[in-house]
Parts: sequence; C-alpha cells; structure tokens
Amino acid sequence: MKEHYIPKLFSILKNGISKQQLQKDIIAGIIVGIVALPLAIAFAIASGVSPEKGLITAVIGGLLISVLGGSRVQIGGPTGAFIVIVYAVVQEFGIDGLIIATFMAGILLVGMGLARLGSLLKFIPYPLIVGFTSGIAVIIFSSQIKDFFGLQIDSVPADFIEKWKVYATNFHSINWAAVAIAVSTIIISLQFGKISKKIPGSIVAILLSTVLVYFFNIPVDTIESSFGDIPSKISMPAFPNIDFATVQKLIQPAFAIALLGGIESLLSAVVSDGMIGGRHRSNVELIGQGVANCFSAMFGGIPATGAIARTATNVKNGGRTPIAGITHALVLLIIMLVLSPLAKLIPMACLAGILIVVAYHMSEWRQFKSQLKGNRADAMILLTTFFLTVIFDLVIAIEVGIVLSAFILMKRMSDTTKVQLFTKEEEENLFEEEKTLPEGATMYEIHGALFFGAAQAFQDTINRLPDRRKVLILRMRNVLFIDATGIYRLKEMITKFKDQGRVIILSGVSPEVENELEKGEIYSVIDKKNVTPNIEQAIIRARQVLETLDK
Repeated sequence: MKEHYIPKLFSILKNGISKQQLQKDIIAGIIVGIVALPLAIAFAIASGVSPEKGLITAVIGGLLISVLGGSRVQIGGPTGAFIVIVYAVVQEFGIDGLIIATFMAGILLVGMGLARLGSLLKFIPYPLIVGFTSGIAVIIFSSQIKDFFGLQIDSVPADFIEKWKVYATNFHSINWAAVAIAVSTIIISLQFGKISKKIPGSIVAILLSTVLVYFFNIPVDTIESSFGDIPSKISMPAFPNIDFATVQKLIQPAFAIALLGGIESLLSAVVSDGMIGGRHRSNVELIGQGVANCFSAMFGGIPATGAIARTATNVKNGGRTPIAGITHALVLLIIMLVLSPLAKLIPMACLAGILIVVAYHMSEWRQFKSQLKGNRADAMILLTTFFLTVIFDLVIAIEVGIVLSAFILMKRMSDTTKVQLFTKEEEENLFEEEKTLPEGATMYEIHGALFFGAAQAFQDTINRLPDRRKVLILRMRNVLFIDATGIYRLKEMITKFKDQGRVIILSGVSPEVENELEKGEIYSVIDKKNVTPNIEQAIIRARQVLETLDK
C-alpha cells in the first residue's frame, strides 16, 4: 500500500510510542470522552433521533476514525453541522432513510479518498463555509427554544419560519424552572474554565442540574420523560430494506452529508496540524471517515465526522496519537453500558443550554462580520449561503454556494485574461533592431487563462483588430492554460484568417499548452512551422510568410 493510503495509527505503531506519551494519550482520551458525552446526546436529540444514537455514533464512528484516519489527533463523532441534514432526512424518510443516506455518504467519502480528492475539498471558498456554518448555528439555536423555555409543544415544525410562528403562539406556556436551568447551564459552560481547565463546564452543569431536578422533583422535561430509557447496549449491525426509488431520493442528502463531513473533518485536521506541528493525510482521512460512517449506519448511528472542539481539547490535554481517540470511544462505551440509567435523568433544558453554547461558538460572528466588510462578491456568497441554509435547507445552500462561487471565480479569471496590442514603442524596448516586427505584421500578447470564461472575449478582441495586416503574431508565453473552448475559438480565428489570405503565428507556447493544442487537433488548421517556441523564431517565421504572400 502506498504511503499516502496508510492510516496514521499504523505508521505511528510501526515507529513506536513511548510509555510517557501513551499515558498522556490515555488521560487526554478520558477527558475528551467525558466532554463528548453531553454533546453526543444533545446532537442526537437535536437531530430528531433518540439519545443513544449519538452515543453509538461517538463510539463506533469515533473509534474507526481514530483507527483508520489520516490524522494523529482527530476526534470523531456526531457534530452540530449535521443536525440540519439529519433532522430533514428523519422527518421525510424516517430512521431507515437516515441509515441508508449515512451509508451512501460513507461510500462517497471512501470514493473521494481513493480518487485523491482530499486536497480539492480545501478549495471550498471560505465565505461559503462561514455562510453555512453560521446558518447552521442559527438553526441549532432556533431548534432549542422549546426546551430552553420549557414550552408545551407537541410537535415543532422543521421549517424555520413556521417554527418561530409556533413558538410565538405557545410562549404563554413558558416554564421558568426550565429557563433557570438553561441559563445556569450557559453561564457554567462559558465561565467554569476560569475555575478549572481540566473539568468541562458542560459536565458540571449536567451533574448539578440532574441532581437538583431528581432530588427536588423540579417539574421540567428530562430525557426519560421525552424519550424513555436509554439502552445500555449496542445492538448487532443491521441494515434496512432498500429499493432503488428510495436510493434515488437520498442521493442528494447523502452527497451533502459526504461533502459536509469531508470539509469539516479536513478543516479540523488542518487546525490540529497547526496546533501540534504535524501533517495529516487528507485522502486517508476521507477513507477513514467513509468507513466510520458506513459502520455507524449499520449499528444504527448518525453521520460522524471530525469534531474541531473535541480535537482541540484532545491536543490541549496532551493527546498526540490516535490512541487518545480510541480511548475516548472506549470511555463513552463504558459510560453507555454502565451509566445510561442515570443519563436518562438529564433535564432537556440543560441540553438546550449546552447546544446554545455550541451554536454560539459555531456562529463565527466575528468572521461573518469581517467577510461582510470585504469583497462584494465574497459577501454575496456568504449571505446567499447563509440565508439559503436558514430559510430552505443546507443541501440547496451548498449546491447554490458552490455554483455561485464557481461563476464568480470564472468571472475573476476572465477579467484577468487580457489581449494586449504591442505598440511600436514597446517593440523597440523589447527587441533589438534586427528583431523588430516586419512591415505587414502585428503582434498581440495574451495574459492569463484562455478558458471558456474568457474565450469569447478573446475572440471578440481579435475580431475588432483596427488593421488588416497579413500576419498576426499571438504571443502566448503568459497563457497559464487553455481548455477545449479556448482551442475551438483559436481554431475558428485561424480558419477565418486563412480564408482572408492572412496568417496567424503562435509564439512562446509552453509545452503544457502545446500539448493541449495538439490534443485539440490545432495542426489540422495551422502549419506546425507557425507554432514557435519564442518571439525571435516567430519574427523569423513572420518574415518568411510575408515573403511567400508577396510573391
């Protein structure tokens, strides 16, 4: 197996792990496992599934991401980014539909890794990422209003606007005990770090609120009253019956899960690389994420990916190898098997407070504000993606955002492609006297990429030439690349000039561009002698052509 397809764990084990580092990894894994507990439960509930599915995802997905991934310190599991997609899939297709979509996303991620697309995902525009991340934060926040205020609502609509209409009509049923628990949870989660860096504030909030609700019989909803018991076991892998029609309908959300999972996991890996001075293997990471999602689906879990906050917690507590991630998964498994009867007593208001803190950190409001002050096109991508995520859904937001980004990129690239006329003064500065252009010849230089976005503008510029000289030299030394449309337009011009008894000479064509021209059968319309490696040869050839035409 090639080096870039070998999981990091295997390479590290081959080189050996010191006893001291092993101890640090185990301690870091225990801490991260405790941090991940409330998040796994909260993300599952917010996604519209039962709490144990979040724990299953953190155990199965987290374990396989650490074992098979391409990062030293990545911690995998359910994340807030998936809440929007998972909730929508569950509402429309049920749990079975979610299992199929997650499995399909896993297959897509493995395929992306094998096709070495890991580096390409890094080119997703930053305004697009900030846009849908901020949109997800708004949706997470809005989804927690019911539990935050303890509102008595049987069913909360999935649609953003309809959801707030329901909240407004039911706000009279506010439960002030739930509000007190939720607000206290937010304060403890944000401020407890001033007391202790080792113990997460969310765990302290859960312990305090659960004890108070249980012993003082405070009238608020708990996990047990909302979902019943949390199973203290992991079921054997199974897969629902599927049909082609269902698969077709789930292709779009599966693609969104794969793309979002790939972006988030690689972003987390890049951030952690900066923290430890390491370098992850992006394609291996995608394969590991894909396998993890396939198995998470088979065990009844939800989508899993690299979690930036948990990964950072791992690094800050000394984790430097995948052993920490494996330990984190085993700690969650032990908690699930042993302490699930107690976990069901957690108040829903407490989980709502935790998720609102997550939404705040996800919102990236400072980056959002900064992007709005920047380039107008970037601001348009940001706002379009944000509002589509909030008002419609994440799948549409990502699709439209990528297409819009591509069009803006093409526009920017076409704007940088210029066709410049060489004046007599410029010729005198560039060439020695004996190398100046002969009478009857003119020269234009092309700067930039001659691709489909700029090809028409290039052709229009040449067609508007102010003179009718017999020889036109196109200096192409600064042409970065040429695509099929550019070649087609160039062939059209060469043919048109030939019909007029005029000749085009190409100068300074790079080997890469010449190779593309040859593939595009450029020599079917132009003499090979008229494609020259430099301007000196082009001028010599121009003189030869003019002598021939004058005879």
